[in-house]
Amino acid sequence: MRSKIISVIIPVYNAEKTLYKSIDSLINQSYPHLELIFINDCSQDDTLNILYQYEKKITENSKGLVIKIISHEENKGVAAARNTGLQNATGELIYYVDADDFIDEGAIELLVEKQQENDADIVGCSWYLSFNQNKRRMNQPPFNDSLEAIQQMLNGKMRWNLWLFMVKRSLYEDYNIRFIPGMNMGEDLMVIMKLFVHANKVAFVNDALYHYGQSNEDSLTKTYSEKHRREVTANLYEVEEYLHKSSFFKSIGDGISFLKLNIKLPLLISDKK
Repeated sequence: MRSKIISVIIPVYNAEKTLYKSIDSLINQSYPHLELIFINDCSQDDTLNILYQYEKKITENSKGLVIKIISHEENKGVAAARNTGLQNATGELIYYVDADDFIDEGAIELLVEKQQENDADIVGCSWYLSFNQNKRRMNQPPFNDSLEAIQQMLNGKMRWNLWLFMVKRSLYEDYNIRFIPGMNMGEDLMVIMKLFVHANKVAFVNDALYHYGQSNEDSLTKTYSEKHRREVTANLYEVEEYLHKSSFFKSIGDGISFLKLNIKLPLLISDKK
C-alpha cells in the first residue's frame, strides 16, 4: 500500500472527559502516516493541557505520526473549527473524528486500502452507536456512485455525518468546499452533499469502524441553542441551491422536499414551542 498522509481533523471544546479515549484510538492506528489536527475552540476546561501532553508523547515516541494543535482566540463553533482544520491539512485524504468518539484500530488502514483499490474520491463505512456498557451496530447502505449516495441521503436511508467518509483533499480545494462560519448545525450535510456532487469514483467498506458516543453534552456537535433551527435552515438551503445547479438535479425528483420534511420531523413531534 502506497504511504499516503491522512489528515484527521478533530475539533475540540470542553472535552477533557472523553478526549483520552479519542486520541488513544488515533495514535494506536495500524496505519501510521497520520497528521492529527486538533482545533481547540476556546475550551474552558483542561482540554488544551491534555493535548499538549499528547503532543509531547507523540513527538518523542512516534514515527510517521504528526500532531498539530491550533487554538482559536475566541469560540467560533464547529463549522469554523473544521475550516481551520482544512486550512492546516496537508494530507492527501481528509477524515474527521469528534472528540467524544473513537475509531477501531484498523479503521484508517481499511479505508485507505479501499480508496487505493478504487482510486475513490470518497470512501464510506458503517458505525457503532456506543453507550457506556454496550454498543449497537448501525449499518449504512452501500452505494455504487455519487447519485445513489445522494439519493439515499435525501430519502433518509443513509446518514451524512462526516466521520462516515474519507475524502480526497483535492475535492475540497478544487471546488472551494468549506463550511459556513457560524452555521454549526447541519454543516456536515451541506459539505458532504457538495463533495458527492463532484466525486467521480466512490467506494464503500462494509464494516462498522466508527464509535459514536453519547457522553459529552458540551461537545461542539451536541450543543443546541435557539440558533439551531436557523443554522440547519441555512445549510439546508445551501444544499438545495447546490443540487439545483448540479447535473443530478433532474434525477433526484422530490428528494429535497423529503429531506426537508425528514429534518423537520423532530421539531414537529416535539412538545417544545
